[in-house]
Amino acid sequence: MFSRSCISLLELASGDMLNFPQTPRNLPRVMTIEGIIPDVKNSDGSNNEDTNVVPSECREKKIIVANFLPLHAQKDAESGRWCFSFDEDPILLQLKDGFSSGDVVMYVGSLKVDIDASEQEEVSQKLLEEFNCVPTFLPPELHKKYYHGFCKQYLWPLFHYMLPMCLDHSNRFDRLLWQAYVSANKIYADKVMEVINPENDYVWVHDYHLMILPTFLRRRFTRVKLGFFLHSPFPSSEIYRTLPVRDEILRALLNVDLIGFHTFDYARHFLSCCSRMLGLDYESKRGYIGLEYFGRTVYVKILPVGIHMGRLQSALNHPSSSMKAKEIQEQFKGKKLIVGVDDMDIFKGISLKLLAMEQLLQQHPELRGKVVLVQIVNPARSTGKDVQEAKKETYSTTRRINEVFGFPGYEPVVLIDRNVPFHEKTAYYSLAECCIVNAVRDGMNLIPYKYIICRQGTPNMDKALGIPLDSPHTSTLVISEFIGCSPSLSGAIRVNPWNIEAVADALNVAITMPDLEKQLRHEKHYRYVSSHDVAYWARSFVQDLERACKDHYRKRCWGIGFGLQFRILSLSPSFRKLSIDHILSAYKRTSRRAIFLDYDGTIMPETSIVKTPSPEVISVLNNLCSDPKNTVFIVSGRGQDSLSEWFSQCENLGIAAEHGYFIRWSRKSNWETSSLAIDLDWKRIAEPVMSLYTEATDGSYIESKESALVWHHLDADPDFGSCQAKEMLDHLENVLANEPVVVKRGQHIVEVKPQGVTKGLVAEKVLSMMIGTGKAPDFVLCIGDDRSDEDMFESISSTAYSSCQNVPPEIFACTVGQKPSKARYYLDDTVDVMTLLHGLTTDSSLKSRCNAEIDQVSFEHIY
Repeated sequence: MFSRSCISLLELASGDMLNFPQTPRNLPRVMTIEGIIPDVKNSDGSNNEDTNVVPSECREKKIIVANFLPLHAQKDAESGRWCFSFDEDPILLQLKDGFSSGDVVMYVGSLKVDIDASEQEEVSQKLLEEFNCVPTFLPPELHKKYYHGFCKQYLWPLFHYMLPMCLDHSNRFDRLLWQAYVSANKIYADKVMEVINPENDYVWVHDYHLMILPTFLRRRFTRVKLGFFLHSPFPSSEIYRTLPVRDEILRALLNVDLIGFHTFDYARHFLSCCSRMLGLDYESKRGYIGLEYFGRTVYVKILPVGIHMGRLQSALNHPSSSMKAKEIQEQFKGKKLIVGVDDMDIFKGISLKLLAMEQLLQQHPELRGKVVLVQIVNPARSTGKDVQEAKKETYSTTRRINEVFGFPGYEPVVLIDRNVPFHEKTAYYSLAECCIVNAVRDGMNLIPYKYIICRQGTPNMDKALGIPLDSPHTSTLVISEFIGCSPSLSGAIRVNPWNIEAVADALNVAITMPDLEKQLRHEKHYRYVSSHDVAYWARSFVQDLERACKDHYRKRCWGIGFGLQFRILSLSPSFRKLSIDHILSAYKRTSRRAIFLDYDGTIMPETSIVKTPSPEVISVLNNLCSDPKNTVFIVSGRGQDSLSEWFSQCENLGIAAEHGYFIRWSRKSNWETSSLAIDLDWKRIAEPVMSLYTEATDGSYIESKESALVWHHLDADPDFGSCQAKEMLDHLENVLANEPVVVKRGQHIVEVKPQGVTKGLVAEKVLSMMIGTGKAPDFVLCIGDDRSDEDMFESISSTAYSSCQNVPPEIFACTVGQKPSKARYYLDDTVDVMTLLHGLTTDSSLKSRCNAEIDQVSFEHIY
């Protein structure tokens, strides 16, 4: 059943904008190698990717995709021709310093001006030839709905923790705006496709405006090298899950190879969303966080962006900066300067900052006339009632403070609401005793970094300000704990912007701090900021992107899913889906077969509330066991009583309970107990610990077996249950360090069991018994889904089979689900497992009936 957003996408696809290649409805049934599904072909018979592209000999390109190109555009009034120049401010232009000198950097994005349709071709050619830029000309109405509508009025507030509860301050979800967002992303993707060489080039997509774009690119080029960096916050799952198209956006982001965030908090929220909404778990290996997604590993990188040191230092050395600094120094002579620089929007906390300044002057009358807050307001990036209200409040608060605490020659708050040149900002930074960033929520915010570098100064600026040579430099920062740069600046005074009194106290501490402490804090910050600049950030991201993509051509890929549910199925050549045709041919030509089946998650769905086997399962197992050529075992972690009761109708079925602690060869035989575990006194130590975690974790429970204790957390909160499981694992390993037990984590469980009792030993024992009785198996099938089943996979592959066999046995180690495994084969789910077993039982039952008929004919003939 299609989700509503998929239907919308398919409706859009009927237009010209979304005519992308259609995903094959079914994987082809023809096999190129036994058991392996071949690569998907397009309708014309060509391969699924990399057609009509530039030859691979072309130089490697880094394609930077963002909402806007890093360009200034102006139309000459006399000639009527467009003139363009690079805009030095955007990080997009500065990040190329982190690339190798031989790399070609290309930009894809929109211009900030409307270009007439008749001029677009000429402008495109000019930008490509002179600036390596590819413009995406969005129709004005589409751009309005996409950027000012869905991005700024819906996504931006939501990602900054503002739910559309009140229509006065934000817009509720509008499907027409969502369709515009999808259409715009498709246009950006089309432009990338025009210039990409997918074999060599790397694509780096930036920010929340283009979160759907990866799906379109991945659909066209399954092995495209694709990275994404989110410059805004990523909200907690409680906020994000309110988004009606939450799954579509998450799946689109998972179509990249590497996704970057400024802070661990933002990454943690993303991972939590993937866990709660898509059921994906992440692992941290050697410092890298990875999500397994349909055979691909999507890596998560946490690295805050930096600033361009060279540009700041050049600005500081420019004569205009020195002149402006002298002017400001004279204007505020004898006063301590506090500087704030913010965009005009509701999340920057400008009014809260002003209220804190008001509180400071109320609490400390001695500071009146000695402290000035210079608040520079950058132009708003979006329009709306909320921006107008924030601006109105800022002006009224400023006016009130100046009327109450000001006097002739002194204004406590200087509000600069205009487009302030860069050299003027550097001058204010250089002279300010303190910089305050009081945003209630912000992605990164580089203002503190710029302030630190400007306070470090340059010889030219120091000379202009009359600072003695080799004089120590100082700076103090008051920053909100809700901005991305906060974790990086450990020497800053962190504040809760909503606590007006605390912010006022922090300002007082900052401006009255001893010079030595200011110096030490400044030096600590300067070391970090100067070594983690924008080049370092870009270089680190690209290096990790290259590492994330290195296995692209070692795997085989298929595109599956409709619309924005599209994703890539990526498999190692040695990891194959087990086809019925392949295993059935081996099954038919063999006569001594060993079959090992796990229970939960293999023939019984993990999510099923009823855990008893269905009549279908009983029937399939009986049919397999009725064939005298088969030795069939259920190998489970469950207790012997449950398994005995459930499979009482299966006379010839072997059962290994509690991972092999108990084993029974058939219903008529007695249970054998493992000799490896005799002392179970460790339970008295482990059970109180597990009970402690059960009481603290709602939805968890303890399963007590004769040989083991199992803590289940499937029904607990996913994040909390996983966290508690990790903590319990460490706790139990410590208290049971001297006991003959092992503590292991499985799927939603933590288990304590005797050492040496494994499913692998069960397989080894059964196979050894068959070999010892002269019935060495020529066919071994093992299917399981959990970590405990990996022991069986390893055991059936490493067992020393009889040397008298002319050919080695056919071995099929098969895991359920696509994940790293010692198994060579996989099946998608329990439905696939039952389908496979049905295929085998059909053959067995036919032979059984045939043999019975022959026996009957022979008996009648004798009499």
